[in-house]
Amino acid sequence: MRILIIGGGILGTAHADAAVRRGHDVLHLEREPEARGATVRNFGLVWVSGRTRGELDATLRSRELWEDLGARVPDVGFRANGSLTLLRTDAEVAVVEEAIARDDAQRRGFALLDADETRRRNPALRGKFLAALHCSTDAAVESRIALPAIRQHLATSGRYRFLPSTEARDVSRTPHGTVQVRDDHGVVHESDLVLVCPGATLGGLARDLAGDLPLRRVRLQMMQTAPLGEDLATSIADGDSLRYYPGFAGTALDDLTASEEQRPVAARHRMQLLCVQRLHGGLTIGDTHAYDEPFDFDVDEEPYDHLVAVTEEFLGRRLPRVVRRWAGVYSQCIDPTALVHRAKADEDVWVVAGPGGRGMTLGPYLGEETADLLGL
Repeated sequence: MRILIIGGGILGTAHADAAVRRGHDVLHLEREPEARGATVRNFGLVWVSGRTRGELDATLRSRELWEDLGARVPDVGFRANGSLTLLRTDAEVAVVEEAIARDDAQRRGFALLDADETRRRNPALRGKFLAALHCSTDAAVESRIALPAIRQHLATSGRYRFLPSTEARDVSRTPHGTVQVRDDHGVVHESDLVLVCPGATLGGLARDLAGDLPLRRVRLQMMQTAPLGEDLATSIADGDSLRYYPGFAGTALDDLTASEEQRPVAARHRMQLLCVQRLHGGLTIGDTHAYDEPFDFDVDEEPYDHLVAVTEEFLGRRLPRVVRRWAGVYSQCIDPTALVHRAKADEDVWVVAGPGGRGMTLGPYLGEETADLLGL
């Protein structure tokens, strides 16, 4: 089958990988010279720890697929580094104790570590905290280089072609029943199936095909430091992430939110700390969440000051200088139970979007699931 995929982010690339592995021919269009959206602006975390019970099977399967991708494409940088969510108060510890008591804790690889055990697990953590939630199933990939590496690998199959700087303008049916896509160079591409993966670009072609999608957009701020100079053995998070990730919902979390307010800057910007070390040694640190559009075009300094302070509190040392700051926007389903939104725009034309902050984690699974649903 000839499959044309529009959108070069993680969803488009994961769908291309699933299709090529099943023996199909893929033409992949991306309007920019290289993907520039949420996929390359995120942490590269394959994050199991905070997912809901309903998401767990999908998340663990996606982790298996990322591990397989890492074996096939070493430059993806897959590493099973695990994570430590660092806890500062007894109320945060209580949330973790409740999570560990659930029947799915073993599948997630959960363990509650005291401060000494935490430092043995990750010796770079020489600062202040009471305890930590260790999640052995969490992993990481290199978000800025994963997509080109996957595409280069797919090209070796002889059944994949990537067209950058090529924007799809129109999708229509041919008289003999196939689908054709006209691009902004005036070239018409004929295929048997079209998958549109627009990321956070919900207007334009996506709206023309499927109308107003039941999605909202979210803006975040992040930063990256110069090399740390030592190994950060795991990804790290702070207790604010317990408030953000729905997998920790329960009585103990209700008690935490009722009894302990976030630090004011964290509350204003809906923040949590996530931090992962890149293969080059620098730290990617974030993040904030803004939901009300229109989004600002600039970045606020206040959240960065907070993130630096919290990270230094855990490390017990000064961070290296910050070398990059940026903002990014992703789209997520309004229905919190939906992993992604799939809209059948026409026979053999689908729009797939809205995994939210789970896009990097769930991308390979969602590509495989679409392939299964469409009988590829």
